[in-house]
Amino acid sequence: MDGYTIEAGAPALDDYLRLRIAAGLSPKTVEQAAPGLPNTWHGVTVMYEGRAIGMGRIIGDGGTAFQIVDIALEPAHHGKGLGKAIMAALMDHLNEHAPAGAYVSLIADGDARHLYAKYGFEPVMPASIGMAMRVTRPT
Repeated sequence: MDGYTIEAGAPALDDYLRLRIAAGLSPKTVEQAAPGLPNTWHGVTVMYEGRAIGMGRIIGDGGTAFQIVDIALEPAHHGKGLGKAIMAALMDHLNEHAPAGAYVSLIADGDARHLYAKYGFEPVMPASIGMAMRVTRPT
């Protein structure tokens, strides 16, 4: 990982918003991200030449339930093992600090499921099914 460093902590707000878009994740607004980022249980930011180029976060209650979210990497930096490095850093923190028996979930988009499987994540179907919704407001 020549020239790359992984720093503990959630990315800065502007970096978070930019990295989500660069990685093809759904865009977020300042109003959404500003209160959310400080509630990160643990996060990592990948730096290259003084610039954030990747990130990953863990959110949760600190005891019984955690979720890995916002795994994002600028496309120009793919293929260098950085996704694995992000996951390894997050998993190391979980294994050191989360209570035994805590439930850790994530949503795997596309082929990312192969990366997550290397860290012990398995599909939960048919016993469970992931579900989601978006809050809407009348216009």
